[in-house]
Amino acid sequence: MIEGAGVNVHRTIGTPALRNLDPFIMLDHFGSSDPDQYIAGFPDHPHRGFITLTYILDGHMLHQDSMGNKGDLKAGGIQWMKAASGVIHSEIPQQTKGLMRGFQLWINLPATEKMTDPNYQEFSAAAIPIVEQNDATVRVISGSYGNYKGPIEDPNTNVHYLDVALLPRANFSYELPETMTAFIYPYQGNGKIANTTVPTHTLACLSSDERFEVSATDELRFILVAGRPIGEPIVQYGPFVMSSREEIEQAVNDYHDGTFVRTKARWVSD
Repeated sequence: MIEGAGVNVHRTIGTPALRNLDPFIMLDHFGSSDPDQYIAGFPDHPHRGFITLTYILDGHMLHQDSMGNKGDLKAGGIQWMKAASGVIHSEIPQQTKGLMRGFQLWINLPATEKMTDPNYQEFSAAAIPIVEQNDATVRVISGSYGNYKGPIEDPNTNVHYLDVALLPRANFSYELPETMTAFIYPYQGNGKIANTTVPTHTLACLSSDERFEVSATDELRFILVAGRPIGEPIVQYGPFVMSSREEIEQAVNDYHDGTFVRTKARWVSD
């Protein structure tokens, strides 16, 4: 798909085939060695009613918002942005040594929090625990793995987010938290779950409350994401995710009449 001012993305959640996967609204995997496919980036655009979780694998992302916040999210870094009542911001991807790739995940908010104050959590690669095993490397972005806990906290959905790298023919097992919606997404190489092949750029939904195992066919990297469902109506119109059509219409009106941003976001970082 083409998003922003001309950025090529692989989208799995948030398509006609899978509109949402409660509590997840959208998953975009972006990346290219061709600057023409992303350099225009995502100019100023609004968000209301949900959270964006951005993870940069290679390159970096310049970002700023209409309230004066500004930063440069480097490779390995993560940004959790609770848009809530309203944020207008821009994101401009940049190469490092010819590489640029990453993910953006949209996470829903409960109806009671959709109009609360915006909030940010931003952490560099140095703040992310890395667990080295025999044939596997696990980066713990959010949630926990063994005795390691990721820096991002989302109290509403308790999101678990792992970036896993496996050597060829290596295995990775994980016990999903109870009552969680969960998926894996291989972004490099191919894997198998219970003898079912999960190819690159394919999202595989997982059954909760059980241990599963991923086997690497070749050198494999994938993200594993799990979150507690919210179980409320989802009404989406572009960058607005609310609970009713009336709230969507209010968001559109607020954006057009200049009253969209109500409160400056608070930042938490390493």
